[in-house]
Amino acid sequence: MIVVMKSDATAAQIEHIAAHITSLGLKPQVIQGTHQTVIAAIGEERPGLTEVLEPGDGVEKVLPIMAPYKRASSELKRERSVVKAHGLEVGGKRIAVIAGPCSVEDEEQIVNLARKLKELGATGLRGGAFKPRTSPYSFQGHKEAGLKMLATARAETGLAIVTEVMAPEHVDMVSEYADVLQIGARNMQNYQLLQAVGDSGKPALLKRGMSATVDEFLLAAEYILDRNNPNVMLCERGIRTYEDHTRFTLPLATVPYLHEKSHLPVVVDPSHGTGKSRLVTPMSRAAVAAGADALIVEVHDDPEHAVSDGAQTITPAGFKEMMDQCRRIAEAVDRTL
Repeated sequence: MIVVMKSDATAAQIEHIAAHITSLGLKPQVIQGTHQTVIAAIGEERPGLTEVLEPGDGVEKVLPIMAPYKRASSELKRERSVVKAHGLEVGGKRIAVIAGPCSVEDEEQIVNLARKLKELGATGLRGGAFKPRTSPYSFQGHKEAGLKMLATARAETGLAIVTEVMAPEHVDMVSEYADVLQIGARNMQNYQLLQAVGDSGKPALLKRGMSATVDEFLLAAEYILDRNNPNVMLCERGIRTYEDHTRFTLPLATVPYLHEKSHLPVVVDPSHGTGKSRLVTPMSRAAVAAGADALIVEVHDDPEHAVSDGAQTITPAGFKEMMDQCRRIAEAVDRTL
């Protein structure tokens, strides 16, 4: 439930209500808004809680949170959340663009590509050091050596590093190098990993599972938020359907729907969502028009010889064209890129 404090509630009154919520066996989460403070009481709701909390000094009203995802719900927080990490800002007026290769291949490759992407307007650098592949015989990434290459690219360009973490035992090591921990589609419901990322305090980019409903997606985000880590971005990367003309089906109606149901920023991945490089720019334009807070796209100097996902990867020239077109779309919907 949500305890809405009066606009003139004092800090002492807010602290007292939070302590009272704790004494009732619930977790308080204080959210300071522009005009008002609300306190979420997270936990198993019981009859009579409203009657106990509503008479408190400084309390305006007590409301139930109807959604099963409590901390992620827009019922809890009406103002949009903004996630910040090393110069990367997702959720504000400017649409962020995270770009880079599917896999980090070598230091020269990632540093040179990062320089080009920074010059073209990217605000984050993606690149896989640990790669979850369908086949055990495919390239699995350079692991910690790959993380060090990404860190070198950040030192050269200032771009925030976004890279995937695959297991709870890797969280500390990846956190040492990365600015944003990506949780891939295959791990969306790996609850131990979600909790470990939550405990790290690092910003998280959570990808939707390829067969997950929106409620399941938001409940997965709840695992991170419930560890007192508010820095979560939701990434729509396409779902598996009966269609086979694209790698996945990219449902862009998810973007405004998530904005309606949650305060968390929404990222769109047109590379994995389509699996075809020629569709990346059109779907990026559409994502910006639909209200996406960020794009994450795969870019490589030589996609034909990329060690993974070359078919869905665009070149720096293609990235420039995409950025030019998306800037015009962003302006039309009162955003910048």
